[in-house]
Amino acid sequence: MKVAIYCRLSEEDRNKQFATDDSNSIQNQKSMLLQYALEQGWDIYNIYSDDDYAGADRKRPEFNKLLVDAEQHKFDVVLCKTQSRFTRELELVEKYIHGLFPIWGIRFVSVVDNADTANKGNKKSRQINGLVNEWYLEDMSENIRSVLDNRRANGFHIGSFALYGYKKDPEHKGHLLIDEEAAAVVREVFTLFAQGYGKNAIARMLNDRGVPNPTEYKRLHGLRYQQPKTKNSTLWKYFAIANMLRNEIYIGNMVQGKYGSVSYKTKQNKPKPQSQWFVVEGTHEPIINRELWERVQFLLQQKAKPFIFGQIGLFAQKTRCANCGYIMRSSKCQGKYYLQCPNRHVAKEACEGAFISVERLERMVIDELNRLAAEYLDKDELAMKIEFCNNLQEQKKTLLANKAVYEKKIAEYAKGMQDLYMDKVKGLIGEADFVALSKNISQEKERLLKLVQELQSKIIAIDNKITASDNRRELIEQYTNLEHLDRNIVDTLIDYIIVDKRIQGTRNVPIEIHWAF
Repeated sequence: MKVAIYCRLSEEDRNKQFATDDSNSIQNQKSMLLQYALEQGWDIYNIYSDDDYAGADRKRPEFNKLLVDAEQHKFDVVLCKTQSRFTRELELVEKYIHGLFPIWGIRFVSVVDNADTANKGNKKSRQINGLVNEWYLEDMSENIRSVLDNRRANGFHIGSFALYGYKKDPEHKGHLLIDEEAAAVVREVFTLFAQGYGKNAIARMLNDRGVPNPTEYKRLHGLRYQQPKTKNSTLWKYFAIANMLRNEIYIGNMVQGKYGSVSYKTKQNKPKPQSQWFVVEGTHEPIINRELWERVQFLLQQKAKPFIFGQIGLFAQKTRCANCGYIMRSSKCQGKYYLQCPNRHVAKEACEGAFISVERLERMVIDELNRLAAEYLDKDELAMKIEFCNNLQEQKKTLLANKAVYEKKIAEYAKGMQDLYMDKVKGLIGEADFVALSKNISQEKERLLKLVQELQSKIIAIDNKITASDNRRELIEQYTNLEHLDRNIVDTLIDYIIVDKRIQGTRNVPIEIHWAF
């Protein structure tokens, strides 16, 4: 019998001499499994090894290569140290170990936990192992999220990358320092906008001078950065300027938690409502002073006036160019409203961009919504599939967790005040020190009490939404046979829309609607 050995390690190996070396733990796995295979008299077909990959990661290269070879029956047995080395997901245990492997004629064996598909008696044991591994993943995810949220709530920077204009403090984990070279560009952007220059004009000015955009700047300086998914990544774009002008981090406030993972099983993130962001004031030195910040915010508000009938904001922040991935901008021409990719304006080499009228896109969305309703409503399946409030319970859970953190700190401050008073009575601290320290504690306690009150108001609002959404059938039916959309409907039903360029020789503009249900 031919055997395929699979090894996996999720923790980063700190004993590697070279990046291409396997970790010691991987080597130990290989040695144990080779010895076991030889004792069974099996021939080694191949050793598949994924180092520094989690058990829930479905994109493991060697894991996927093994599955392809298994389907082609290039071997007879898959051998692992434990079932969790193969996968920690119960879904994959059922799909492959109990589903496809028997169909492909592949036997699965794990040495330490005695999993063996040739032994039908231990199938329940394998399923229990899979369930335990699934719980482990979920618990670990919740624990990590709780720790990170606590650090966010206390104003510590936990991101992998410092915001452009800042760098991580090597002496103080979670603290930001000003990067003066980049900060000078940030100040220039704010100053130019305050002087009346538009966002596209500022982007063009920076591009004409050859100023590298934030991603390129970090790459050139050897700093950590997120690999861009779009073309022309060295150019400044409209939304880079727009996002910079609204980012409170530049006035010394730590703003985090804007995005959250959809599930512990995926790395996909989605934007979170502003009410769930973590905002802590005065955590680091500001780049922009208050006067300039407030002037810029006033100008942004003035420029954000909606057009009549609200068409300009109907699909705001909801449409993306299929070519470059950037969010499309609204424009008006001869009384009609349009959405277009902004990159055509920032440089000659930028994306040609997508273009569609708001009226036409609205009609296409309504038609697709009616098609879905006609397909599912009669079967009562739409009521089950559309989860208008699918994340309200999760939002409430997050708010309750944050409230508990703040209430715990309030209790700590109350106890701290008692201890401080006892120190004063015992003569351990003087009157002046007691007054100064107690004032600081009282102020912080008041701030946290206000936060708790705000969170409680949000929890009540979510409870009201949950109550109001109990009758889903009526909610669904109000979104069928529509003549027009409004912003509330768009926010409720649509996650985002991909818009491509018009097909040459036709008037057809391909779109791809990503529903929020």
